[in-house]
Amino acid sequence: MSEVIKINSYIEIPRSDLTFRTARSGGPGGQHVNTADTKVILSYNIADSAALREALSVSKFERVLERLANKLDKDGVLQVTCQETRSQLSNKEIAVERFAAIIKGALVEPKKRKKTKPSRAAKERRLNSKKKRGNLKKDRSTSWG
Repeated sequence: MSEVIKINSYIEIPRSDLTFRTARSGGPGGQHVNTADTKVILSYNIADSAALREALSVSKFERVLERLANKLDKDGVLQVTCQETRSQLSNKEIAVERFAAIIKGALVEPKKRKKTKPSRAAKERRLNSKKKRGNLKKDRSTSWG
């Protein structure tokens, strides 16, 4: 295990900034699952993160906080849990990978929307289909008598 988690080419988060807790995994399993703490809960305080503040500009850091707002608690702590395997070590590694993916996803800058208009041909097709449908309905209501 390396001492830093590489998010991208310019952001590295020290593993010492992460807090790991363990708990008993839920679900089926037998005697082993009832005694071993294999579930891993990774916690990282993004609001007080020196590594992210140094690597990002203020506006990018604010955007990361904004994009992760629904994943953070009131203190600005991101928690990632993993209980997929029976091994605490592999759950820990999976949690770290998930954490890196979440941070990497929050760093992606959203694309600017380009305003577009429907073409003249598309407008004509839409109006023709509306006219055709209206005529069909009008023909249906004609009295036969």
